[in-house]
Amino acid sequence: MPDIIEPRVLKGFRDYLPEAEIERQALIDKLERVFRSFGFVPIDTPVLEYAEILLGKGGGETDKQVYRFKDQGERDVAMRFDLTVPFARFMAEHVDELYLPFRRYHMAKVWRGENTQRGRYREFMQCDFDIVGTDSAEADADIVLVMLNAIAALGIGPFTLRMNHRGLFNRFLATLGASEKTPAILRAVDKLDKIGKEEVGKLIEAEIGSDAALKVLDYIVAGKDFPSTLARLESLAGGPGTDSSRLREIHEAATESKAIGEGKPGKLVLDPSITRGLDYYTGVVFELYLDDLPEVGAVSGGGRYDELASLYTKRKLPGVGAAIGLDRLLAAAETLGKTEGRASYTDVIVLSVEEGWGPRYQGIAAALRGSGLSAEVFPEKKKMAQQFAYAEKKKIPFAVILGGDESARGVVTLRELSARENRDFGSIEEAAAFIRDRTGR
Repeated sequence: MPDIIEPRVLKGFRDYLPEAEIERQALIDKLERVFRSFGFVPIDTPVLEYAEILLGKGGGETDKQVYRFKDQGERDVAMRFDLTVPFARFMAEHVDELYLPFRRYHMAKVWRGENTQRGRYREFMQCDFDIVGTDSAEADADIVLVMLNAIAALGIGPFTLRMNHRGLFNRFLATLGASEKTPAILRAVDKLDKIGKEEVGKLIEAEIGSDAALKVLDYIVAGKDFPSTLARLESLAGGPGTDSSRLREIHEAATESKAIGEGKPGKLVLDPSITRGLDYYTGVVFELYLDDLPEVGAVSGGGRYDELASLYTKRKLPGVGAAIGLDRLLAAAETLGKTEGRASYTDVIVLSVEEGWGPRYQGIAAALRGSGLSAEVFPEKKKMAQQFAYAEKKKIPFAVILGGDESARGVVTLRELSARENRDFGSIEEAAAFIRDRTGR
């Protein structure tokens, strides 16, 4: 007997069993419906890119995490570690074939060879959506509205979208004479949720002194509502500007479109402590948190950037976008009991009761599918208990039973498996109508 190869997966990778994958696909489907309703189109990029494309000028922490190797042609290649860098290359290469502004969404796997820990894997899904080719308040508002509508569509519970503007913060720091220290201060403030106000204060004090640090800590405190907070920040930054005007427009757009307000699960908050530590953000920045699970951190975030593809083209391509953490959302939905709990897509199974009736059973299943239901046929005649056990393990809610007795009586028996109750119907159409009523299909 040949040696058996031990079945196993690499560390940091995982299989998805049907129930988990169905939940993930359900989440993806809901997000895609929202993206498409705002006019976004899907794209895809190769898993493998030339290493110089992904790593750019190199030298950062990312270089240590990327899966990089020589292929059969001795080319230096790497697996994508996010969806942003491939998108930058995509835009530089195809901008003349596209239209501007360009709205895209991309949901795909990425790979990072980082240390694994709970909830972090080396292979995981990312979900990005961007508008490129315009620096307008309407584009910023659309990204915010997509975030609000997308998370609301998932039905996970109340959430808060916290927003700020880098330009407004920069103007405030200029009044303190701290413009040269802006990157360091932004990175320090970005750590507020992780290390707390006191430690952030120490980091800022080391850069600009204690008096100025206290003013920064006062600046990053959110007020009671969006308008009053914005008025205070404008005053501290030296008065109204294009940055504060844009924040006001975005808030008005969210209010006018009824994405926030009474009866809506989402809130839009102006939070001056949101900075998004990455240097490439130049305008609005935002992060979205689940109110019932703040400890999981931001489940979505993004902002405006001016130089998306500057490494690959001299053409200026300003953009705004965000990413949604699919894995975090799935984990949160499970924790909050908001998953759909489906183990299959099958609404009804046609049981094999009589030998040689396979074609007839296939005809019944086809009629059920024609009525808008998903249906499958049990492929062989076995004991009824075994067929019921299969259906219940797969969490199929209904089973059609048609044997000699039912045929002689001119009925079709429908079994509701969870209740273990049988009902007779005069036709498949009547049975299908009952199933649609009970399942909401």
